[in-house]
Amino acid sequence: MKFPFVRSDALAAVLLAVLAGFATAQDFKEVHPGVEYAKLSRIVDGKNVNFNLLRLDLKKVRLDVVHAMDSAIGTEATSSLVRRHKAVAAVNAGFFRLDNSIFAGDAAGVLQIDGKLLSESSNDRTAIIIANGPKQTSVNFDSISVGPRLLGLSVPLNGVDRERKVDEMIVYTPHFAATTLTDSSGVEVVVRKGKVVKILDHAGSTKIPCDGYVLSATGSARTRLLVELEVGRRLALTTFFQNDRKGRQAKEASLAFANAEDVTNGVPRLIRNGKIDITWNEERASKSFVETRHPRTAVAILKDGKCLLLTADGRSETSGGIDLYDLADILLELGAVDAMNLDGGGSTTMVLDDKVVNQPSDKGGERKVGDALIVTLRK
Repeated sequence: MKFPFVRSDALAAVLLAVLAGFATAQDFKEVHPGVEYAKLSRIVDGKNVNFNLLRLDLKKVRLDVVHAMDSAIGTEATSSLVRRHKAVAAVNAGFFRLDNSIFAGDAAGVLQIDGKLLSESSNDRTAIIIANGPKQTSVNFDSISVGPRLLGLSVPLNGVDRERKVDEMIVYTPHFAATTLTDSSGVEVVVRKGKVVKILDHAGSTKIPCDGYVLSATGSARTRLLVELEVGRRLALTTFFQNDRKGRQAKEASLAFANAEDVTNGVPRLIRNGKIDITWNEERASKSFVETRHPRTAVAILKDGKCLLLTADGRSETSGGIDLYDLADILLELGAVDAMNLDGGGSTTMVLDDKVVNQPSDKGGERKVGDALIVTLRK
C-alpha cells in the first residue's frame, strides 16, 4: 500500500504508534476547552491494561489539590470532590493514611493547599508543586523536605496536623479539626496572633483558635516546652524547605515552592528531563512496590508543555495493572519529559464530567481518598 506525500520516516512513526498501541493525536477528543480525553488498551507483558488519559492545556485550565472534607484529615470520594468544587475532571492524588481511626485521610507526605502547609514531607519524596498564575498554571516535580518551624523556640516541631506520638511536638492549625484530638498525657500551648495565651499541662483535645494554633507535646518534648515557654511569649510559625540541589537549581526549586499554591506527595519520580529516572531507592520505596503490577495514577508534563493525567486499571480480568518500569516507558512514548507516580491501587480513580471513567479495583467501587488533583476551566 502506498501513502502519497508522506515521508517514509513519518510513516514509520505513525505505523509504530499504531502497532505499539499508545495514544496518537487522533485518539484524543476535546471535551472542554483545554481538556482532551483518550481511552486506550495495550498488552503489557501478556496482560491487557486499560488506560484513561487527560491531556490539559495549562493556559486554558487550572489544577488544584483539594483535600477531603476541606480539612487536614478525613476521606472523600474523588467524584464527590469534583462535584463540590465544580471541577470538570480529576484524579486521585497523594498517598494518605488508610484505616478506621479518626486520623484517616491524613496525608502520608507533604500536603499544602492554598499556601497553607497541612502535612510535612516524608523521606524527601517527590512532590507535585503547582502555581496557578493569572494566565497559566505551572507544574513542577521535585524531591523535597518540607515541614513546620517555630521561630523563637529551640524545641523542634515534629509535624503538623497529624496524630501526636511519644516524645513529639505537633502544631495543630484550624485546618485540622475543632480540637487537637489528643489525650491528656502532654502539654498544650494555645497561641493566638503570635502570642502564647495559655499553657495547659496534662490536657488534651484543646480547642484550636481560628486566629492561631495549638502546640501539643509529650515526653521529652513536653519537658523542654514547659521549661522554655511562658504566657506572653512571642512565636512565629513558618515553613522550612530544602532539597538536594545546589547553586542555581537550588534557588529555582526554592522559588518554585515559595510561589506554589498547592503541593501533594507521590513516590517515586518516573521521568526527568526526557529520560526514565525511577528514584524508588532514594525515596525509600520498596522494590516490590515498583515491580508489582498494580492500578496506577500518574501525572506528567509533555514536550509541548501540556499536562497529562493518567490512570491504569488493574486487579481484574479485563485489566492487569502495570509496574512502574512499564508505566515509565508508556509515559515516555506519550511524550512525557517529566513525570511522577501518585497514589494507586484501590485509590486509582479518574472522573470526567461527573462520571468515573476508569474501573476502580476495590470490590465496593470508588474508594474514598485523602486528596485529589482537580481540573477547572479558566474563566
